[in-house]
Amino acid sequence: MTGPSADNPLPLAGVKVLDFGHTVMGPSCAMILADLGADVVKIEPVPNGEPTRHLKGFGTGYFGYFNRNKRSLAVDLKSPEGREIARRLVAETDVLVENFAPGTMDRLGLGAETLAAVNPRLIYASLKGFLDGPYAGRLALDEVVQMMTGLAYMTGPSGRPLRAGTSVVDITGGMFAVIAILVALRERERTGRGQTVESALFETTVFLMGQHLCYAAQSDAPIPPMPERVSAWAVYETFHTADGRPIFVGITTDSHWERFCATIDRPDLRDDPQFRTNNDRIAARPRLLPLLTALFGGLSMEEAVSVCERARIPFAPIARPEDLFDDPHLRATGGLMPTTLPNGVRTALPRLPIHVADADLAIRCDPPRVGQDTRAVLAEAGYDPAVIERLVEAGVIVADGTTNGATDHASGKNQKRLAG
Repeated sequence: MTGPSADNPLPLAGVKVLDFGHTVMGPSCAMILADLGADVVKIEPVPNGEPTRHLKGFGTGYFGYFNRNKRSLAVDLKSPEGREIARRLVAETDVLVENFAPGTMDRLGLGAETLAAVNPRLIYASLKGFLDGPYAGRLALDEVVQMMTGLAYMTGPSGRPLRAGTSVVDITGGMFAVIAILVALRERERTGRGQTVESALFETTVFLMGQHLCYAAQSDAPIPPMPERVSAWAVYETFHTADGRPIFVGITTDSHWERFCATIDRPDLRDDPQFRTNNDRIAARPRLLPLLTALFGGLSMEEAVSVCERARIPFAPIARPEDLFDDPHLRATGGLMPTTLPNGVRTALPRLPIHVADADLAIRCDPPRVGQDTRAVLAEAGYDPAVIERLVEAGVIVADGTTNGATDHASGKNQKRLAG
């Protein structure tokens, strides 16, 4: 583990965050704040913590990825003592993040107006399915809003809407919440007051669709989905090499084309009037693409990569997620950080993809066990050790990750998923 030095604190050092988030949207927002140096306390339900700890299938990766650099406090918010713990923590908190269903925090007595009275400097970040309007009471999921905004339509072939292959809307919605929180922190410097900020899945996806809306405003025909390849570029395709492996190649400028033709020693293609400009090549795609298919079909993957690198054109061998563990660029740059998951699996997971001056936005603590930091957090809030033990015995809190189900056994296979 690494951490900030006294001479080089992280950008959000000193900012205290309560993370009431669950699943992806809220936790991703709080993880970014944590990576940037905020002290993030994850509020989890008793006795077994956030339900995503125990999901299978695609949910297997949720908790371990989105909850690093956080401390865990497990508390029963349905009990009077649990709600009092939350209010006591809020009094000394800068930012609260929540993405519960509409009305949940109000029913717990932890709504924005109630907590503003407890701490007028609090920035209350509410991450929703929809901003205020006719849909505000609906429940939403990442895939739901992909379907209702046209993103799934644009991703799949005609007649086959397809969700994106990651939780792109949840994560992007969390990122927009971070932007709003940073703005609110800046505003608080000026006014001394906190505020409520919001982001939402639906509006996030509409924002992502803006380029297609702008296209639609200038077209008399319905917008075709991306797989139809009504492309602005002549060569933006997947080809198969002689060893049967797929490689994506983009030749998007005339200089790309000239360098590519020079690299493969085909001046005849460069000088062909039908291939002179990008728009010429788009018109000639029925003739051009079979030529390139044959060309790449005669090369091994290593030869194809060499051609593309020497020509300095955009390209990518088609990868699976697991291939990133062995990606040479990520190994060289430390793009994947060694992480030990709560169930003991040792792996390597992506670093925040930004550089900020000399700040080392690294992992400082692994994703926590359920209630791993409960005692420490309550002690910092002024709770007497005897009171803390009484709350443990009463089941109001879980401490030290000792609850059943908090730890699973790691498999030997997954123990090898380390980069570097």
